Amino acid sequence: MSWYHWVLVFSASFFLIWLVFNLFRLVQRGLPEDFSIPAGNVKKGIRYSFTGALNPVKKESAYLHLPTYIAGICYHTGTFLSFGLIPVMILRIILPPYLLIIIGSGILISIGCGTGILIKRIVTGKLRHLSSPDDYLSNLLVTLFQIVTLVVIIKGSLFPSYFIFLSLLLLYIPVGKLKHLLYFFAARTQLGNFYGRRGVWPPVNNYKK
Repeated sequence: MSWYHWVLVFSASFFLIWLVFNLFRLVQRGLPEDFSIPAGNVKKGIRYSFTGALNPVKKESAYLHLPTYIAGICYHTGTFLSFGLIPVMILRIILPPYLLIIIGSGILISIGCGTGILIKRIVTGKLRHLSSPDDYLSNLLVTLFQIVTLVVIIKGSLFPSYFIFLSLLLLYIPVGKLKHLLYFFAARTQLGNFYGRRGVWPPVNNYKK
């Protein structure tokens, strides 16, 4: 194996150890103990937390900034797509041309959305004031990783650069805001448990016309 393969082995090992350890810790801790009298269905609340509660119409921060919300969805989709291509890159699997066009188009749209989100964060005063270096670095690493992924699947070159960027990303996830790829699910489950128990989620229209 080349040196950049060993770098990937090290970074992937570090990432997997962190992931397994924190996943085990989350499962072990479970949901917070709630002594209130149940007024709703916890399972329905958790289900709604991952479905209807993510509807932009239900989120003020989303429907007031719908273009940014849609760009964020596209950006995350492109990120998942790029991560899904990791086995293809490692095994040097040759994809059919039509599939390359579909995947490449999706990643290209994602790169544009990620770049737009970064520019908006820089030029918008309120966002710039609320942003930390972690916000910029996380966006930059993910976008650069997507760019390298796109170049590799189109031209079949830059494999060393691909493995280096992937390694940097895997090393940064446990220490930066990108760790929300794990804690997102725990947070949504806790919200669903809290509001489901109180009968707030899923919402019920009790008003009669």
